[in-house]
Amino acid sequence: MKKGFYTIIAAQFVSSLADNALLIAAIALLSVIKSAAWVTPLLQIFFTISYVLLAPFVGAFADALQKRHVMFISNALKASGCLLMIAGVHPMIAYGVVGFGAAAYSPAKYGILTELLPAAKLVKANAWLESATVLSTIVGTMLGGALISAVVERFVAHAHLPLIGSAADLAMFAVMLTYALAAAINVFIPDTGARYPNRLTEPKKLVSDFHHCFHVLWADKLAQIALWVTTLLWGAAVTMQLLVLKWANVNLGLSLSKAAVMQGVTGVGIALGAAGAAALIPLRQSLRVLPIGILTGAVAIAMAFYHKDLFPAGAGLHVGAHVLPFYILFAYPLMIVLGALSGFFIAPMNAILQHRGATLLSAGHSIAVQNFNQNLAVLLMLGAYALLLTAQLPAQWIIVVFGSFITLMMWLAKRRSAANERVVDMRAMVEE
Repeated sequence: MKKGFYTIIAAQFVSSLADNALLIAAIALLSVIKSAAWVTPLLQIFFTISYVLLAPFVGAFADALQKRHVMFISNALKASGCLLMIAGVHPMIAYGVVGFGAAAYSPAKYGILTELLPAAKLVKANAWLESATVLSTIVGTMLGGALISAVVERFVAHAHLPLIGSAADLAMFAVMLTYALAAAINVFIPDTGARYPNRLTEPKKLVSDFHHCFHVLWADKLAQIALWVTTLLWGAAVTMQLLVLKWANVNLGLSLSKAAVMQGVTGVGIALGAAGAAALIPLRQSLRVLPIGILTGAVAIAMAFYHKDLFPAGAGLHVGAHVLPFYILFAYPLMIVLGALSGFFIAPMNAILQHRGATLLSAGHSIAVQNFNQNLAVLLMLGAYALLLTAQLPAQWIIVVFGSFITLMMWLAKRRSAANERVVDMRAMVEE
């Protein structure tokens, strides 16, 4: 890997760590102000809407500046959103500011890989990126859970810190400092030398060009499959992130702090799956992983029926003076399997979409189109989740609904890919 690649990975790790700790801290803040259950998905909706509304412009923004500078500005905006929450602004509004920064960050994060590395190394680079992201997910969610624990709550109650009235406030302050660290690391990313025309002065043309880029990617026989499945899986992954917290509470009886640990365990599987994809799947054979997407949906459905009542009361593994219940112990492998399938699937799909997008368009514009589609799916799925919560559908059956939908759509994507292969030589398109 070229000089600077590992600095990018370090910056992504720290920024993603803050992203995941932030979600737990923001949900805890909603609990402090006694928000209704359906407000939680709205939190993510306010975060995601910037990706959709700014999609025609963030690609041009990422291309107009050096991408390391874009990443610095984005992390500074995220830190500002945290400060707003500490100052008492409603979490939904402040989370929208964080989303604004995240929307600008994403095209730069992925686009800089295509500027720095040759196509042959993109699967391996994505595996590194996904592994760093997943490791940060594990650390970030566990850190977020630890910072809102009862121990920290008691500390805050006795410390009388300015502007810090709860463990959730202290967690938010820690997240803000983490974003500041990520911004500092961005400064040390080297200049890739890539330069694009500054088109931010032509907003109408940007919208027109975005519309064109959107159709170019969806019309391409190879890009459309990768775009289809990454869009679906991304929308499902964000929704499942919230669902896992609710599932752990309802099916396993865990608090938010302990449920965050369960969510983090899923990240172990994603890292293992991404590493497996890097070792086994070259770029030209990326479409071979499509059946894994179908299996991922099936495992999610199976997870819905996993419940602590399946085990005898009090049964568990004795660890010193403590007992680890079997229903928690055996939940870990299930989470790891679900994560491993997702990681093995998403790394090759991201790589092929980045390569094809950079070939047909520019790196920034192709990533912006990808983000638009993925986050539109997030908005729709989170909206559906909020509606199902207001209808008081049990968490188990909400998971079944989402798992069944993903399984069906991945099966249709596999059929479409097979039909496309009969029309064009997909491997030749990868090698262009």
